[in-house]
Amino acid sequence: MGEVVFLNGDLLPRGQALVSPFDYGFLYGYGLFETLRAYGGRFFRLQQHMARLQEGAGHIGIALPWSPADLEHALYRTLRANNLSQARVRLTVSIGEGDITPDPASCRSPTLFIAAKAFTPFPPETYRRGYRLIISSYRQNSHSPLSRLKTANYLQHLLARQEAKARGADDALLLNERGLVAEGTMSNLFLVSHGVLLTPSLESGALNGITREAILEIAPTLGIEAEVREIRLEEVFQAQEVFLSSSLLEIMPVVAVEGKSISRSPFDELRASPEPVEGRGALTPRLIAAYRELVVRETSA
Repeated sequence: MGEVVFLNGDLLPRGQALVSPFDYGFLYGYGLFETLRAYGGRFFRLQQHMARLQEGAGHIGIALPWSPADLEHALYRTLRANNLSQARVRLTVSIGEGDITPDPASCRSPTLFIAAKAFTPFPPETYRRGYRLIISSYRQNSHSPLSRLKTANYLQHLLARQEAKARGADDALLLNERGLVAEGTMSNLFLVSHGVLLTPSLESGALNGITREAILEIAPTLGIEAEVREIRLEEVFQAQEVFLSSSLLEIMPVVAVEGKSISRSPFDELRASPEPVEGRGALTPRLIAAYRELVVRETSA
């Protein structure tokens, strides 16, 4: 049967899944999405993803006709239909089909689409090598509430990622209109400065990432002080460690920004010992290990 997708209550072969060209998700990017990762057939932090989706839908006026339990059932149906255990799954909701004249009130029934793909984790070498970032020419508008929602209109982030690829980098860092650090193209940013873990505030234009939230929970259990606040660009260049976080990347170390090496790379420690010693050395390897332990614990329960 090949790849199977979920569309408005039905499981269909990918080629038979049709969405109206008058769907406002297609015409205007009027929708939301969540990217989830499944480990051993179990989704990590599914409830948090569903809560973020519901909150976002309330902000942009999409009345979801599905309960969190309905969405969970649809997600697992899609996973099982594709015989997947390790997977990346994309859930998309739009406000639905409407008039060609822009009028959200003409959209009567939201569209729900789910696609699942096998996911092979990045090899250890990728984490040892680390990512190289550029500073994107695109700016995040921290004054817009949309900057804190995972909307289907991801054009700015995709263009920023293309910009990074064109310059031979792995990803781009987005600043806001005041030149403060916001986020990566599809990830949150963390840095370590004098032993303190820092990440941009949501008010800076950062998305409230599910992995970001987990890292902020983990840090105190490791005795790591964490602060959420405005981050100036010069703080990134002066940081001892920098990393990105997302559901798919988990925690990805950053080795350079705009060609400038991070002052103290955790990679020598990662090469020397895949299991960093508690309380010693760089913080990034400790957070990587603790995050993966959390995933195992929550997806094996």
